[in-house]
Amino acid sequence: MLNLERLRTLDALARHGSVSGAADGLHVTTSAVSQQMAKLEREVGQPLLARNGRGVRLTDAGRLLADHAARIISQVELAQADVEAQRGCAVGELRIGAFPTAMRGLLPQALAALRTAHPELRVRVREEEPEESMAAVVRGDLDLALAIDWHNKRMPVPAELTRTHLLDDTVDIAVPAGHRLADRTGSAGHSGISLAEFGEDDWISWNEGQFCHEWLVFTLRGTGIEPRIAHIAEEHHTQLAFVEAGLGVCVAPKLGRGPVPPTVRLLPVCDSVRRHVYAVWRADADRRPSIRAAVDSLHQAAAALR
Repeated sequence: MLNLERLRTLDALARHGSVSGAADGLHVTTSAVSQQMAKLEREVGQPLLARNGRGVRLTDAGRLLADHAARIISQVELAQADVEAQRGCAVGELRIGAFPTAMRGLLPQALAALRTAHPELRVRVREEEPEESMAAVVRGDLDLALAIDWHNKRMPVPAELTRTHLLDDTVDIAVPAGHRLADRTGSAGHSGISLAEFGEDDWISWNEGQFCHEWLVFTLRGTGIEPRIAHIAEEHHTQLAFVEAGLGVCVAPKLGRGPVPPTVRLLPVCDSVRRHVYAVWRADADRRPSIRAAVDSLHQAAAALR
């Protein structure tokens, strides 16, 4: 009899391509991954991993079993969804991942309503960037994720996932009070400012490689600006602190924004720069009442922000 948890370990190895990657995805140690694989090899009676330099690779038997493991795990998800749907109520555990501004500006309201409506549902939340949380949903590490993309740069959604749009989040440009364009905020007759007017500015951006950083570079280049990324900061509040110190300008989304330093000015953008916020979950879990209940609560919380 094949052990499901060991098949999950093999599936994680096939997806991540390394023992360390599988361990990170499963939130276990590399030693635990190795032990599970050794037990699985004894169960099937043949090697599933082979040395590949300093790492490992799947053998032919390992790839064959990994293909079966992916289908088995999907069937287990379907079975769990059907059993939960048969009960007709949202119970058990639901794991949600969300990007930082959604954690602050959207998720608390949704979870409070969800707890009131479904007290037997236990929700666990962790903060992650959209790329990471969507990958975790595909792997089965999360049940639901909140993600974003931009009006002019969409984020690919894996075919295994279903998505629903929650809201559009418009953004401003944050500048120091002494900035040459600062008096444009709220001025009569001005519908907004063009990004092309920031060609002389240093920018505070997200980490390189993150989707939002790539979007900023892509968008500024689209207006004819070669962006000067002077500083990198993960959190919007940190970026605003750098703006307050006169070290550059940054994008300031409205969702989860919170208090803005008094010497920072927010300039609306005339070409309506906006983010699309949506929820994703595995298509084979679509019938789970807990997923449907969470999505309904997210839609209600998003509607209250419009």
